[in-house]
Amino acid sequence: MSKPSAPRRVAENEAMAVARVLRTSPRKLNLVAASIRGLDCQAAIARLTFLHRRMAVDVRKVLQSAIANAENNHQLDVDRLYVKEASVGKTFSIKRFHARARGRAARVEKPFSNLTIVVGEREEKA
Repeated sequence: MSKPSAPRRVAENEAMAVARVLRTSPRKLNLVAASIRGLDCQAAIARLTFLHRRMAVDVRKVLQSAIANAENNHQLDVDRLYVKEASVGKTFSIKRFHARARGRAARVEKPFSNLTIVVGEREEKA
């Protein structure tokens, strides 16, 4: 006897991709995610390609994964996809120490983030 399958977390006309443990702070990652929210997927990929931020590369990979999931797993039309949701979450922080003057130490926190992108299919205009 197996465990029953979990219900889908997104609607039938949506697809999702998740990247966990990205080595940046959620605040910096959210700046990149906010720049693509609500855009068509092709426009979002173009914007991420020319954005001068290090995390734009990882966000673009997750967006392309969500598009591939929509096309291959859910048979959605790629030309009508848009970024419905781009959410950033905080995960753990690595704690390190940095040597300071007179034998003291300063704490350094290295934060990590999670990224979830949901793409949806726009309805056709009549």
